Order: sequence, then structure tokens, then C-alpha cells
Amino acid sequence: MTTKRAALLFMGLFMATTAMAGDLKIGFVNVPKLLEKAPQAEKAKKELEREFSPRDKRLVSEQKEIKQLEEKLSKDGAVMSDGERQKLEKEVMNRKREGKRLQDEFREDFNIRRNEELGKLQREVFEAIQALAKEESFDLLLTDGVVFASEQIDVTEKVSKKLLSGTPAK
Repeated sequence: MTTKRAALLFMGLFMATTAMAGDLKIGFVNVPKLLEKAPQAEKAKKELEREFSPRDKRLVSEQKEIKQLEEKLSKDGAVMSDGERQKLEKEVMNRKREGKRLQDEFREDFNIRRNEELGKLQREVFEAIQALAKEESFDLLLTDGVVFASEQIDVTEKVSKKLLSGTPAK
């Protein structure tokens, strides 16, 4: 069977199915927009900031102290005894190494928590979409991979309102 014949056959089957099904209620939801604008996203962001801000401040403070030690070494290194200079160089190197380790741990912990919060938000969005689909008797709600959706079928704002009200699917 040629590609044209297969496409025509597919179109015919689609039109026949649509005619038999009667009026289908189809909608579209812009999930990335919901994930960005949902009040739950702002709440999660604030929670992450509250949780990680003290560690971030400690890391910044440590980096400043290391920089001050490096400046002292650069400025006073020539007039220091060999022992003092070597001791300061070793301290700078050890503190840099420890700072890098702490920075890596911080980044890893933050990413884990951010992904947990994102997963939770995605579940809430999915539940709100399902609740809207059931309440308004949609036959089909599309999300990702849609090239175009007219405003008539875009129900993103309705789902957003559902997220605002905090009433996911029952």
C-alpha cells in the first residue's frame, strides 16, 4: 500500500469515527504555563529558599573568608617567614577543597529537593486537569506535543483556577 493510500485510508477512518461519535469535546492545557504560574509553584520556591538560605549564606561567607586569606597571602606573602607562608597556603588550599565539597553537597541536596517539589506540583496539576475533564465532560484533553490550539479549546485558565482553589480530583 502506498503512503498516499494509507494516509487517505487513515483520514477516512478518522472522519468516520468522528461522525459516529457525534460531537466530541476536546480541550488543550498548557502545562508549562501552569507549572510556572501555579500558586503552589511560588509556595515551593519560597519553601526551598527558606530551607536552603542558611547554608547558602554560610557558603558565601566561607568564600569571602578564603578570598581574604588569598589577598593576605598575596599582599604579605613576601614578608612572611617560609613557615608562616606555607601554613597560610595550606590553610587556603584546605579551605578551598572543603568549600568545593560543601558547594557540591549543597547543589546536590538542592536539586533533590527541587525535583521532589516539582514532582509534587506536577501531580497536583495532573489531578486538577483530570478533575476539570470529569467535571466538564471532556472526551479528550491534550497537553504536550500540540502545535496549535485555538483559544476556544484552551482550558489552561480553568485548570489554573482549579489549582488556585486547591480542589484536585476526588
